[in-house]
Amino acid sequence: MRRSVKAEAAPISGPPPVADVVIVGAGIVGLATALRLLDRLPDLRVTVLEKEPEVAMHQTGHNSGVVHAGIYYAPGSLKARLCAEGKRDLEAFAERHGIPLVRCGKLVVALSDDELSRLETLRSRATQNAVPGLETVGPEKIREIEPHAAGLRGLWSPTTGIVDFRRVALAYAADIAERGASIATGATVVAIRARGSSRIVSTSRGDVEARVVITCAGLHSDRVAAMSGKPDPAAPKIVPFRGDYYTLVPAARELVRGLLYPVPDPRFPFLGVHFTRRVDGEVWAGPNAVLAFAREGYRRHDASVRDMIETLTYPGFLRLARRHLRTGLAELWRDVSKDAFLAELRRFIPALSEADLTFGPSGVRAQALNRDGSLADDFVLGGADGVLHVRNAPSPAATSSLAIGRVLAKTAVERFGLS
Repeated sequence: MRRSVKAEAAPISGPPPVADVVIVGAGIVGLATALRLLDRLPDLRVTVLEKEPEVAMHQTGHNSGVVHAGIYYAPGSLKARLCAEGKRDLEAFAERHGIPLVRCGKLVVALSDDELSRLETLRSRATQNAVPGLETVGPEKIREIEPHAAGLRGLWSPTTGIVDFRRVALAYAADIAERGASIATGATVVAIRARGSSRIVSTSRGDVEARVVITCAGLHSDRVAAMSGKPDPAAPKIVPFRGDYYTLVPAARELVRGLLYPVPDPRFPFLGVHFTRRVDGEVWAGPNAVLAFAREGYRRHDASVRDMIETLTYPGFLRLARRHLRTGLAELWRDVSKDAFLAELRRFIPALSEADLTFGPSGVRAQALNRDGSLADDFVLGGADGVLHVRNAPSPAATSSLAIGRVLAKTAVERFGLS
């Protein structure tokens, strides 16, 4: 049985009045950052503020669980570098803490001739990223890896794995608490202001004074960043996209052995539906990608007037919507039609039937969108004057969490003179 985070992290009854570093957000990136700060400076007074009653309630807790090997990311990007570093750190952390992490492997399959050149581009990118064990495979090897899968050619990544990222986050939180740091849950941040050389973080549970503030606020990262100073009109804005999954019924789970993915189309902003085996034995199929009507809108009917107005009046979203209208409508149709969703899935697993699927979990992706309508494709980290922000941390942020935390900790120590 999974213990509650209150038992794991032993949150204090209220935020302490003074800290060296305040971290806003107790998702996996915020917790990893606290851990890395304490690695560098064990006596540092660190407080993590979380608005929910438990840690890892949003993107971390709704993660598909894939431990990425670095196939997709532009060589030289933060994603490429920190994914490789973070994966090694995560695997070592999981082993030390007895957390199951299974290298089930990922197979990316090309289903048509026009996808073969994109698959080769992907192979070249993954090779530049030094993804270990990478192999181009033909139909016979595809059937050996995934006996029920279709495909003309595939890219096999045997070191891609799966893990329960919420369990990882709980272990991060437990380590933080054991080292004397504080995790204050139910503490919604409402303002960040300067006072001399300090920053005052106002929360629903009182004020906290800190030398340095690091914001890792996920779905609300743009709003929290805007609290700390003059708004930056060039900064990306978070637009939430909901992804719904179906799960395979127990009798159909044998249709998928590991991770089965499509070849990404660079014209479109999202990857497309795929199959994900989970560490608990479940198999998820999906997700689609539709605009969420609330930043925390995990159900189809969840809506926030504020969130909708912000999204629908943002020039970047309007440009994105015009550019990908046809794709967006197709995603919306698959969201309401199980038959349409099944038809897409059967391109990869032809033996799949409607009876094999049940409606499963959903997640909301915090996608940073630039004003020109382009997606912020890389991790976006930055800040000044005693405050650092994580403005964009989509996949593979969970895999990369300890590496992202190391970068933020190093930056805070060196830029702001922490000691």
